[in-house]
Amino acid sequence: MDPARSFKILCSLLFLSSILHTEMVAQLALEPFSSGFTRPVSMANAGDSRIFVVEQSGIIRIMDSSGSVNAEPFLDMQSKVRSGGEMGLLGLAFHPDYSETGYFFVNYTTDGPRTNISRYSVSLTDPDRADPESEVVLLTFNQPYENHNGGDIRFGPDGMLYIATGDGGSGGDPQNNSQNLASMLGKILRIDVNNGEPYSVPGDNPFINEADVQKEIWAFGLRNPWRISFDRETGDLWIADVGQNSYEEINFQSALSPGGENYGWRCYEALHEYNFSECTVAGDYVFPVFEIDQNLTGACSVTGGFVYRGSKFPSMTGAYLLTDYCSGQFWSILDSAGIWVAKDQGSFPGHYFSCFGEDQEGEIYVAALSDGEIFRLIDTGTTSRGPAFETPAFRLYPNPAESFLNLESIADDQEFQQVHLYDIWGRDLYTESISGTRFGFSLDHLSPGIYFLEATINGKSTLVKFIRE
Repeated sequence: MDPARSFKILCSLLFLSSILHTEMVAQLALEPFSSGFTRPVSMANAGDSRIFVVEQSGIIRIMDSSGSVNAEPFLDMQSKVRSGGEMGLLGLAFHPDYSETGYFFVNYTTDGPRTNISRYSVSLTDPDRADPESEVVLLTFNQPYENHNGGDIRFGPDGMLYIATGDGGSGGDPQNNSQNLASMLGKILRIDVNNGEPYSVPGDNPFINEADVQKEIWAFGLRNPWRISFDRETGDLWIADVGQNSYEEINFQSALSPGGENYGWRCYEALHEYNFSECTVAGDYVFPVFEIDQNLTGACSVTGGFVYRGSKFPSMTGAYLLTDYCSGQFWSILDSAGIWVAKDQGSFPGHYFSCFGEDQEGEIYVAALSDGEIFRLIDTGTTSRGPAFETPAFRLYPNPAESFLNLESIADDQEFQQVHLYDIWGRDLYTESISGTRFGFSLDHLSPGIYFLEATINGKSTLVKFIRE
């Protein structure tokens, strides 16, 4: 893994807890756009003004740019889909050259239970209807339980199809599928649908030359990555992974990544140790850029969205938007000079938001599972201020660290005044008043794990995460 990218992720500020003081004013609003859907779980566009809405039972409907819905579905595959609970028709992606190929791809559960990744073709005579007899199953794998199916599929900027799979279900990943490279469960898979029969494995997949692994694996260590998305401008991948009992998480993968990241489950639930029976040192894992504490927020299941790249609301540009299924809370995450800053964007409870969608122009929509409504996200123009920390005025090295940690002020005229060391539960482990532009202290008294260091320079406090190996 690229050390610079790993360092940036490891130094991200990412979790809501009592040690981060926030002042937040809602900025987003929801504008009713369309209705009449039954359990919408995914949305996709085909490079034109239409938005295709996936209903969990196995129906894909077309919504036009005004919110009107076609009377006849684009595709009805209910006879093939096993739906209920977390199962069903879960993902839809259109080929990057859909106008030429007419191909689109679906992710659904069927009897077994098992997951099918299939290709369909549009009708030769009607662009608003698919050919129901055109299915080609590309990839199939069994699901040991009926939950944690993942379900999203997205084409990356490289033209490859990325597939999000859950850990197979039950609770706590009892088979440890997420850490098992011989299993397709708990992974992001990456396949080439333009070559091979019915697909090929890209030659630059990270485990292509390793024995006894699934060559399709791009990244692993995920619990239930319900929704993923690519930033249409940068190509970065965002992964919203549903937590176990305590924490929801958002993972980030740079477009420059060669793949192979281990996002930690079941060793970690977000930043917190979960089951360490078959785990290694913390430095082997890539930790989330944001976590949501269920106990503090009322959250239960993160619904990941998109980075806003539309034109109507410039102040939202570059922000990744997400919500939670239970609480209806919305957040945005923005990279501010190498630091991930999360902002509370308001709460809209009672809708049970299941998915986001992005139209051809980059405007963003969100679907409510409970009432079948589609909302368009708009910017109210109010201010929104996130956690009370800014870009650090110091650097911290090495990270991960084994026995000694160094801090260095970036500017020669800015001196340290105080440092606090916290564990991942927000407990203050160490406090010292200091002076000077450099400071270092021993880590011998710390067990391996994740910690946060808060340093005050010229009256301003900032927080940085580090790993003790």
